[in-house]
Amino acid sequence: MRVLVAYGTKMGGTAGLAEMIAESLRRRGIEVEVRAAGPTVDPTPFDAVIVGGALYALRWHKHARRFVKRNASALLSKPVWLFSSGPLDDSAQESEIPPTKQVEGLMRLVDALGHVTFGGRLPADATGFPAKAMAKENAGDWRDPEHVDAWVSHVSEHLTRTAAHR
Repeated sequence: MRVLVAYGTKMGGTAGLAEMIAESLRRRGIEVEVRAAGPTVDPTPFDAVIVGGALYALRWHKHARRFVKRNASALLSKPVWLFSSGPLDDSAQESEIPPTKQVEGLMRLVDALGHVTFGGRLPADATGFPAKAMAKENAGDWRDPEHVDAWVSHVSEHLTRTAAHR
């Protein structure tokens, strides 16, 4: 079983989540490749795909959006999950946060099996507007490895069942 974890990120927080997801899958014996969701990434050789995008003003990172749209036909033929990175507080750990309307549309496009929102990260030295202004009040890291591992547990259970039926 080979899984691609592709992501779109601006400041690296979502890339870190993608690595956490990959490490959790590897601990469960699943082969994983983590890649930035660029135009040359091909999901075809993988058995399953997880795509993540940072949320900015309720919009998923453009590289994640474009990856899903560009590869929609290939993604329809395999298990797909999406994740979002965003809240700069503990809300993602306290309760399930539904996907934004934009992400819901992408889920329908590729018949995704699920979605999760993880806490985000904003470095104190963030640059650019509005990140620099937000960092004055909201700098921090709300990515929770336990939350990631619990979600990956559900994903890996599905992958294990899928592989057993082949």
